[in-house]
Amino acid sequence: MTGKAAIVGIGATEFSKNSGRSELRLAIECITAALADAGIAPEEVNGLLTLTMDNNGVGSVARSLGIQSVSFFAEIPGGGGGGCGTVALAAAAIEAGLADVVVCYRAMNERSQERFGLPSATYGGGGLATSAAIDRSWHAPYGLSTPASTIGMTARRYMHEYGARSEDFGRVSVASRRHAATNPKAWFYGKPITLEDHQASRMIVDPLHLLDCCQESDGGVAIVVVSAERARASARASGSRSGVLIAGAAQGMGPEPVLMSNYYRDVITTTQETGIAARQLWQQSGLSAADIDVAILYDHFTPAVLMQLEALGFCGVGEAPDFIRDGAIEIDGRLPVNTHGGQLGEAYIHGFNGIAEAVRQLRGTAVNQVKDTRNVVVTSGSHVPTSALVLSRL
Repeated sequence: MTGKAAIVGIGATEFSKNSGRSELRLAIECITAALADAGIAPEEVNGLLTLTMDNNGVGSVARSLGIQSVSFFAEIPGGGGGGCGTVALAAAAIEAGLADVVVCYRAMNERSQERFGLPSATYGGGGLATSAAIDRSWHAPYGLSTPASTIGMTARRYMHEYGARSEDFGRVSVASRRHAATNPKAWFYGKPITLEDHQASRMIVDPLHLLDCCQESDGGVAIVVVSAERARASARASGSRSGVLIAGAAQGMGPEPVLMSNYYRDVITTTQETGIAARQLWQQSGLSAADIDVAILYDHFTPAVLMQLEALGFCGVGEAPDFIRDGAIEIDGRLPVNTHGGQLGEAYIHGFNGIAEAVRQLRGTAVNQVKDTRNVVVTSGSHVPTSALVLSRL
């Protein structure tokens, strides 16, 4: 399916801590905005994709949009790991002839309605009868009952193995907040931080400080996918550069998967899922890490960004702290990362806002625009069954 589909529309609500409206309302707002951006009427949509964690069923969304005929609909498992996977499945559906216009969406009141960061023996998995909840029951009684605690365990081992320090994680947060500070749509607009601020922030789960952790946000983001042929025809007719080619799209799951942890593997300091997806991306697109101009990496926690840089091949295992030490991931560095501010600085919408930022970079319309951007890699959640994209100019 390489190069056979394209993103032609992106839309989002505002990002807040209390939206004051239903999640369905958020979904319809961002989808309507994305369709308007694409110049496509709602009645043309015949494919809908979201995450299993989204509370807005495809039936409710179709009814609210007034869509009369849907020929393809599905949900990708999980939350953070599935974002890019919805776009991958949309591209596959279009190539297979199952749909013509597919909308991928994620909308949630994750701060005002249901806080993912609260301790729970079954976080993200519902009742004790689910297989995922049973998996987590083996480590939740020992205090590993939040995403921060499970990533904290991996981060501590990473520090032990490679000599990384808390300051190395802090540089990720500083870079993201620098980018968010100049992005008017970011929650932390106008609020950059220093490394000293990071170190002074309170400890959440050793070794993770508050400023190592992503936000909790309310909001919605939608993506419109069509065939590359249709996108090119539209571009010729309008003279615009709004279409973005899906040059590679992949999912990845490593051995012995347990949500947000790799405790049952011989090595717990790498994100094997991202590596599995990366190998497919480079094979599909014919590109490599050296060809990437901007990276949008899933930053639910800062140590995960370092591990993803390594898994994608930007540096060797254990080398990410040195790779970023000279400001390499900042807007004027050799590999700008999360130019919108990421989930640390803009909003936490399970990475969908990162996909939108990749589109803006390739259109040349980003607030923190990187000059001559031609190829962008986007990742979804690490340490979980995941997905990733390579997007290129059409």
